[in-house]
Formats: sequence, C-alpha cells, structure tokens
Amino acid sequence: MLAAIFSSFAASLLAPGLYRMNGRAAGWFLALLPVGLTLYFGSFIAAVSSGEVFLFSYDWAPSLGIRFSFSVDGLSLLFTILISAIGALIIIYSSGYLAGHPQLGRFFVYILLFMGSMLGIVLADNLITLFVFWELTSISSYLLIGFDHEREAARAAALQALLVTSGGGLALLAGFLLLGHIGGTMEISALLESGAVIRSDPLYAPILLLVLAGAFTKSAQVPFHFWLPGAMVAPTPVSAYLHSATMVKAGVYLLARFTPVLGGTELWVFALTTAGATTMIVGAFLALRQTDLKLLLAYLTVSALGILVLFIGLGTSEAIIAAVVFLLGHALYKGALFLVVGIVDHETGSRNVRELSALLSAMPLTATLAAMAALSLAALPPAFGFIGKELLLEASLGAQNGAALVTIALVVASSVFVAAAALIAIRPFFGTAVPSQKLRHEAPFTLWLAPMVLSVCGILFGAMPSLVETPLVRAAVQAVVREPVSFHLALWHGPNLPLALSALSLVCGAALYAGRRPVHDAAARLQITSPWGPQHWYGQVLAGMNHLAQRQTQLLQNGYLRSYLLIIVAATVALAAGKLFGALRALDITRELDVRFYEWIVVGLIPAGALTAILSRSRLAAVAALGMVGYSVGLIFVLFSAPDLAMTQFMIETLTVILFVLVFYHLPRFTALSTRTELVRDAVTALAFGALITIVVSIGAGIQLYPKISDYFIEYSVPLAHGRNVVNTILVDFRQFDTFGEITVLGVAGIGVYALLKLRARKENP
Repeated sequence: MLAAIFSSFAASLLAPGLYRMNGRAAGWFLALLPVGLTLYFGSFIAAVSSGEVFLFSYDWAPSLGIRFSFSVDGLSLLFTILISAIGALIIIYSSGYLAGHPQLGRFFVYILLFMGSMLGIVLADNLITLFVFWELTSISSYLLIGFDHEREAARAAALQALLVTSGGGLALLAGFLLLGHIGGTMEISALLESGAVIRSDPLYAPILLLVLAGAFTKSAQVPFHFWLPGAMVAPTPVSAYLHSATMVKAGVYLLARFTPVLGGTELWVFALTTAGATTMIVGAFLALRQTDLKLLLAYLTVSALGILVLFIGLGTSEAIIAAVVFLLGHALYKGALFLVVGIVDHETGSRNVRELSALLSAMPLTATLAAMAALSLAALPPAFGFIGKELLLEASLGAQNGAALVTIALVVASSVFVAAAALIAIRPFFGTAVPSQKLRHEAPFTLWLAPMVLSVCGILFGAMPSLVETPLVRAAVQAVVREPVSFHLALWHGPNLPLALSALSLVCGAALYAGRRPVHDAAARLQITSPWGPQHWYGQVLAGMNHLAQRQTQLLQNGYLRSYLLIIVAATVALAAGKLFGALRALDITRELDVRFYEWIVVGLIPAGALTAILSRSRLAAVAALGMVGYSVGLIFVLFSAPDLAMTQFMIETLTVILFVLVFYHLPRFTALSTRTELVRDAVTALAFGALITIVVSIGAGIQLYPKISDYFIEYSVPLAHGRNVVNTILVDFRQFDTFGEITVLGVAGIGVYALLKLRARKENP
C-alpha cells in the first residue's frame, strides 16, 4: 500500500527525463502507472463489497500518535478508483492537448504529484497523515493552476486558490488536534467508533466549525466559492481533473468520512444544509451569466458541490445513497464535458459559446461525445445522471426538516443544469456558422479517447447500474452510514413524484435555453452584491495583509542594527519583567556586606567608565572608558584570588582597545542623530534591561539545583591534573577545549590587529 501511494511521487521524479527521451509518447508511458493503480485498487473490490476493511500502518512518530496509517473501505475505494482511472485518461489527454508545449515534462511532474496527494487523502487513516496530504494537494494544485506562470492571471488565480485552501487547512489542523485530544487517538478508524463521546464533548462545536472551515474552503462552498472559477485559467486537463474526481471533491470526502464522528447533530445538519443549499443556488445562478464554456462548467461544479454537501448534511440513508450516486455520475460527465470543451477550444481557438456554431460537420465525434455527456448533466435516460437525479429528488422529499424548500431548490438547480447541457451540446455544433469562427478538423485520438471513455461509462452505468451498485456504491454508502443498507439502482421506478419533478426541471430547463439571451442579460445585470461579495473581501484582506507586512517590515526589519537591538531588548524586558520583578520580594537585601573601601572604589569605576563611554563625544575617549570598565573587572578577579582570569581579562581588554583605536581613529567625530525623545527611550530601555539582568543574576546566585562542583575540582586537582592551582587545572585540564577556543579567538583577533597595522603602513608609505 505504501508503495502504491508513493509511486506517483516517485514517477514524478522520472517524468522530465522520460519526456526528454520520448516526447509526447511519455504521456502513454506515464499513464501506465495510474492504470496499474486502478487495477491494484480494483483487486480490493470483491472483499470490500462484502464488508471487509483493510488497514495498513507504518511507524512515523509513534510517540506522538502519528503513523503512516491507511485504510481501504468502500468510500476510499470509490475515490481511489476515480482518482487513478481518470488520472490515467487525463495524462493521455494532456500529451495531445499540450503537445509542443516546452513545459510538458514539468506538467507531468505536477499532475503526478497531485494524483499521489489525492490518493493519500482518501486512503489516510491518521489525522496528521491526512493533513499532510491535504496540504500537498493545495501546493500541487497551486503549481497546476499557475502552470502558465508567465501570465499574471494564472499567477493570481494560483495564489488565490492556495491562500483560501491553505487558510482552511490551518483551521482543519487545529480541528484535527482537538479531535485527537478528545478521542485519545489520531487513528481515524478508532475515532469512527467514538462518535458519541466526541459529540457530547464541550469542544464538539469548535471542532466541527474548524473541520467545516477546511472542507468548505477546499470544496468551494459559499462564501469560499470564488476561487474555483478563477482556477479556470489552468489548462483544460487540470480543470477537468480538479472538477471531476480530485481537488474539489476532497472536502466532500472529508465530510462523508467524518459523518459517523461529527454528524447527526443539529449544528451539523444546519451548517451543512445551509451552506450546501446556498452554494447550490448561487452556483446555478452564476452559471446563467456565463458565455465562456469553462466558466459555465466551473459554476455548475460549484452548484454540484453544494448538492453533495447538502445531502451529506441531511444524513439519512437515502440522502447518502443519492449523494454517492450523484458524486460518481458527476465525476463521469463533468470530466467528459471539460475535455470536450478543451477539444473545441484546441481546434477553434475559442470557448465563447456566442462565437461557436455549426461545428457538427467538422467535428462529428466531438459533438457525439458532448451529447452523451450532456445527457448525464441534464439527467436524461439512459444516462447514469438520471438515476442520481431521481435519488436526489426522492431523498429531498423525505427530508425530516425543510423538505419542500430543499426540493424546490433542487428543481431550480436541475433546471439550470438542463439549460447548460443544451447550451454545451447544441449551440456549438448546430446552427449557422459564425463568420469569425475558425473551422478545423476533428481532434486527434489522444484528445477524444478520455471523453469517450467517460461518456460511454456514463451511459453504460445508467443502462446497467448493477455494474457499480454493489461493488462501489453500496460499499461506499455503508462506509458512511456504518450499517448495512438495502437499495436497488434502476432507470425506471414507475410514475411517481420524483419523476414528475424531474420532468418539470426538464421543461423549465428547456425554457431557460430557449430564452437564453434575455436570461443571460438579466442575470448579468443582477450584480447587487458583487461589489461587496467574497471576491471583493478577498482582495481587501489580501491588500490589508500586504500593507501590514510592509509596515511590520519597516518596523522590525528596517536594516538598522540599533533597531534590532532595541526590539530584542525591549521584548525580553516586556516578556520577563513581570515574572522576575515579582521575585524581588524573595531577595534578601538586608544582610551586611563585607566590602572594603578599595573594593568600593573598583566597583565604582565600572559604572563611571560605562557612563563616560556613553556621554563622551570622542571615540578614543569612549574606547578608553570601555577599557577602564574591562580593567576594573580584571581588578575584581585579582582581589578575589583569580589571577589567571585577571590575566585573561587584561589581555582581552588590551587587544580590544588596540583594535578599536586602529579601526575608529580615522572616523569623523560623533554626530547627534537621535532626538531627545529617542535618547530618553533608549536610556529607559537600557536601565530596564540592566535591572532585569541584575535581578536574574541575583536570583540565580541563590538557586542551587545540583551539588556544587567546586568540591570536585578541589579534591581532584592534584591527583588528576597534577596541579595545586585549582583555577589553572580547570582552565587547562578539566575545560581544555573551552580554553583552546578562547586562545583561538585571541589568535584570530591578533591576526586582525596585525592586518590592520600592515594596512595602515601601506597607506602611510604608498
């Protein structure tokens, strides 16, 4: 299983080399991988349809509860077969559609990365594993959408998709962490058995909202729907793959997978049905305003995703059955229609439906494929889409709450689907030729193979639904509802209310198509909320983020070392002051100090030297004052019987003073660059930091976590180091590597001083 999942990532590494060696034929070779994956996952059908679930687990970070865990049940099996089978067709189609493109090898890399990421999502049985693959789909889709990176529109759309879906991904991660904390495990298969415990927990509502944020952004639910049509700047094979079986279905998969854990509550039903119904209507309405066939299909996808979310939210067995059947049918006809539109665009150079007409004689096969796929979109028999629509209407009529509203909304959306199907299947291929239209020949085999397979499957599964009923649909439904279900898929169930409503949608759709010009114009004029819609707010938020980043950079990363030091010191004081200043009460400052008068003099020289260095207007005087501070510290070492440390201190101070004098001697005099306010600010910050360090040292001096090590050095100085000077033995023997490092520093500094002296000599004697 691990090899199957990561094979796509491995193949992506080989794709560029394979393309350089084989050109367009590389697509056929690379398509063998998803074909093999389809056969591999297909080998699970018999066992999974009988109720078995396969679990695979590999260690990753077991101490944190993170494992590479994967499971194959009915739901994941349905998605894996769609992802791998359609992926094979897309790769073949791409080799013809992008033939001659200089970056075709790179495209194969991106599409294989994306396919592997999607397989990881639907097979993951660990929350963190799922999240990793979830984010990989965002990254790889960013690369695919922005494939034509020289176009500004492509870059903007790719960034928009990445920001929206990644933002939802962060919310999803937070929800997963809370879910794992409450459930006591990161394994999804175990969490599926703990639904009652999780739903009764006080954190259930935050978890649900966080998970929904991730699912809604990925599956383009209102108000996050705007990124999906923008992604249509991607090449048509990308659009077809994203819309049919992969990217946008990831959120739907997530909701279906976690239905046993989070579903069934009032909040779940309200959130999903409200978002789903709104998205269904908004997507259908926006589709009426489109003349670009890809944008038309994109908004139809938004509406279809709303339908799926709506029926998952209803949560009844009938609703889940309808959602699964509709999902399968949608993957077939939407992939085929996108690819057909790609053929039309490839051969005529246009996707605008008003610029296309009378293509039937030049492209009869493409017209036939468009008609077959449009049958499913319009839900006409014998297409599989007809079965899905009947089940949706039946489930909506049986909804526990708001059945009438759900049914009416579904009929309205279905009417738009019918009108769109007629627009795609009839308008470009019949009628009078448009004068400006470029008529070309039929598409090559590599272009019509994929839509032909998908269209034929859509008709075949409708005429013989038993082919997918038990092995795929029933197993997927049982994986969601977690109990055996009994249903039968058929084209004809006799005259009933769903059939009548379906006929009503056909009539309304035909009317919309007949009046398509005034309907389009009316919908285009209805832009009441557009200036304040989600696309507008996305732009405002993005501009605000950029402005904040600029201001933050000006403040925190302005290139001035003094600003960096000020920020670091001020942040340290602000974060630690409250805790440490509160510890002042614990310090004993009443005891008498045994300090002699000459020790007070030495101690007084240190702040006097520091103050002189600050106030001096001469660099040499400031350097001399700093030297006084260093030599005073050395005198303290002498007074407290540490001559070795004193000698080291004297050497360092002497070297430092010489170095500073040589460097600063030729610089101009100090100039007052700081205002009085800035000087006061710096003085307060410095005093606060000095007080903080004083408190830290004072508190640290009174803390003894472990026995003193000085006794060890005193005891073993002679027997181990053969020396009676304890400080010497510590520096030379016990801590010899530290001393060696200090000597090295001194040596490097000495070399620097020598180099400066030689440089000065050359300047004086040119």
